[in-house]
Amino acid sequence: MDPLSDVLSLLKPRSYMFRGLDAGGQWSLYFKAMQGIRCYALLEGEFWLSVEGYPEPIHLKEGDCVLLPGGQPASLGSDPALPAVDASKVFPTAKEGGIVTYNGGGDCYGLGGYFEFAGRHASVLLGILPAVVHIRKESDKKALRGSLEQIMQELREPQPGGSLIARHLAHLMLIQALRLFLANGAEGAAGADAAGGVGWIYALSDKQLSAAIHAMHEDPARKWTLQSLAERSCMSRSTFALKFKTLVGESPMDYLTRWRMLLAGDRLMNTSDSISVIAPSLGYESESAFSTAFKRVMQCSPREYSMSQTELSRSSGLC
Repeated sequence: MDPLSDVLSLLKPRSYMFRGLDAGGQWSLYFKAMQGIRCYALLEGEFWLSVEGYPEPIHLKEGDCVLLPGGQPASLGSDPALPAVDASKVFPTAKEGGIVTYNGGGDCYGLGGYFEFAGRHASVLLGILPAVVHIRKESDKKALRGSLEQIMQELREPQPGGSLIARHLAHLMLIQALRLFLANGAEGAAGADAAGGVGWIYALSDKQLSAAIHAMHEDPARKWTLQSLAERSCMSRSTFALKFKTLVGESPMDYLTRWRMLLAGDRLMNTSDSISVIAPSLGYESESAFSTAFKRVMQCSPREYSMSQTELSRSSGLC
């Protein structure tokens, strides 16, 4: 698989929610912080989105889509200066997947929702995505329009199997949005990300660095060196190291270690593989070296990680 598919495949969905909003007049709603990816899409009208940590509100027009991979607190409404009403007091009136008519409706018609993901490593994965992804290019909006309209149709007129169809469409929309963001060279980042964005997804839009990242993902167990990765990128070692650190925010070897540990965490959570099996398969000659790297990245030992996932599964009724 390619790096974007690799990362998204490790983000195993745990829960999902999408609801429609038909708003009118002067309005503003506040959404609390959450773990996962928050998503807003606008089918008709316009509204303002204010995201915590960003100095300027984002103006959304018809067809725009915004993803908040960090699940930051956010307000949306007709005017960013209006005091916001707690959204939890508005949306409980709608069943899951329903549509809320707010303040009379008629001016703004959109879709809002979130994706939550299982596993402690989800936060590490989400942390390497941009803080805000804004899809606003006309050709990109056209590419997403079909999925958005189909989701809204399922919400308007529920049919047998509709909630499962809407869920698959929402996941498709998420992947499409990130792919469009990547295809445009990360031009869709908002706020602080717009000026000199840092993260692996920005590097994927660079042909030279993308070659090195693809290589690490294709063969994580290989004994990669700075020189061998630089050669994959057709760059000198020093130029490659500097460019990688500038765009990705960490050194190539740190990125490789992080990716290996994310793969290890997934195997500890979803397979019966032991550390003695996982360590050499990811390029570590000793269990102690692997465990040291794992603890540095995942903030706990492999054994503690495995035990915590077992407890989580039991509390969720999965085992």
